[in-house]
Amino acid sequence: MPNPPLSVLLPVRDGAVHLGDAIASMEGQVDPDFEVLAVDDGSEDGTHDLLREWAARDRRVRVVRTGPSGIVSALERARALARGDLLARMDADDVAHPRRFALQREFMAGRAEVALCGCGVEYFPAEALGEGARRYEEWINASLTHEEMEREIFVECPVAHPTWVMRAETVDRVGGYRDAGWPEDYDLLLRLWAAGGRLGKVPEVLLKWREGPHRLSRTGRRYTQDAFRRCKAHHLVATVVPEDRPVVVWGAGPVGKGFSRALRRLGRAPTAFVEVDPRKIGQEIHGAPVVDTEGGLARRGAFHLAAVAGPGPRARVRGLLEGAGFLEMRDFTAVA
Repeated sequence: MPNPPLSVLLPVRDGAVHLGDAIASMEGQVDPDFEVLAVDDGSEDGTHDLLREWAARDRRVRVVRTGPSGIVSALERARALARGDLLARMDADDVAHPRRFALQREFMAGRAEVALCGCGVEYFPAEALGEGARRYEEWINASLTHEEMEREIFVECPVAHPTWVMRAETVDRVGGYRDAGWPEDYDLLLRLWAAGGRLGKVPEVLLKWREGPHRLSRTGRRYTQDAFRRCKAHHLVATVVPEDRPVVVWGAGPVGKGFSRALRRLGRAPTAFVEVDPRKIGQEIHGAPVVDTEGGLARRGAFHLAAVAGPGPRARVRGLLEGAGFLEMRDFTAVA
């Protein structure tokens, strides 16, 4: 039999409660030409029985059972077995729109330069959503083009992991998923982007993304705010911030201080902070002076990080820097 064009990577541990919904949504895809690599990562509930029953009635499904090794190991095990030129992600508690795989395959087929594409998402159930989740859903669904996503790539991961469809060859070239002590999906997306891959997004909501307190991204150590900042700082230094330029951080609040700590660990301690709060101007943070906006704009040889909380403050810092002739991604970028 010929290889399927698309391989779905489905890691799961103790997902029996919602796994049936995810399975039904994959069985209901209008484009049936795909395979599923389901890795049971040490489940102790009825997950494995559900997967075996699914595989028994659907030849597209292969099931692997492992000890509890973690999501990175499970994803890499699935990736090693995948035969498709495209790799799709699916979580065991989400629900795919019937046309999800068809539309994402179509999107990738017409855009050879795109290494990874996603789609719009709808968080559910509604009663589980906090204000932060609602803001993130709105933001991720509004960031559609490569340029829009690149502009915010160090603010948040601009493509929801369970929506990904990737080119297998490109993922292999950058080393696949790895356990670096921070979010494995964000780390891979940043490596694909750094290697020259473009990001894309189907401008339709094609995945219902389950929210709740037990999601791995809520409980795992690699998904803490500090871990995200360490990931961002690592990739900033590796790809964006020139070695010969000092770093200036705009914002002396929690975001700016957090990035300062992460950068100091990498030997790239900021040389100045920029603030509008007169109580902070003239002080020192982590050994660097706090200057006003005029003092920040005078540091033209530096690379600037707009490390302020919220889209409004970020827009104001961007406006100041762009108005003074600084170019985004050459002279500055926004972080959070």
